[in-house]
Amino acid sequence: MQHEIKHLRLISLLSIGSVAIALVSQYQFDMQPCAWCVFQRLLYLTIGIVALLLTLFKLNRTRLLIGTAGIIAIAIAGLTSAVYQEKVAANTFSCAQTFADQLMTKSGLDAAAPWLFGIYASCMEARIKLFGIEYAWWSMAMFSMIGVLGIIALLRVRR
Repeated sequence: MQHEIKHLRLISLLSIGSVAIALVSQYQFDMQPCAWCVFQRLLYLTIGIVALLLTLFKLNRTRLLIGTAGIIAIAIAGLTSAVYQEKVAANTFSCAQTFADQLMTKSGLDAAAPWLFGIYASCMEARIKLFGIEYAWWSMAMFSMIGVLGIIALLRVRR
């Protein structure tokens, strides 16, 4: 089970690192997030925390399988939200009243931690590029990589 623990540590590092990069982009380079951006931050943090907890506790195979399957499911949700952000939301003037906006505001996360979950731009305004590639595409790649690492870990746990 040592190999899957390494995969889970990497997943945690990639997930939490993604949020750290987003915060540096926001606060050092004034790249303000939209509702879909902060929703994806929430998904990355959830994945990162779950993966970290799975590595910290000695769990039986069943719990490890369930936790890893949960990570894969959240990665798929993240990939879906990044695709939606790129293909639909980024072409509209407002993200207001979308699923991401509703979840972040009704949950109170935007008010409780505005430095992390505050929505400061519309989806169209948040079409920002890093090395010539829009953030939504980077997020699609990262959620895909996390999903693949999760699948590898899941297959190793099943052995």
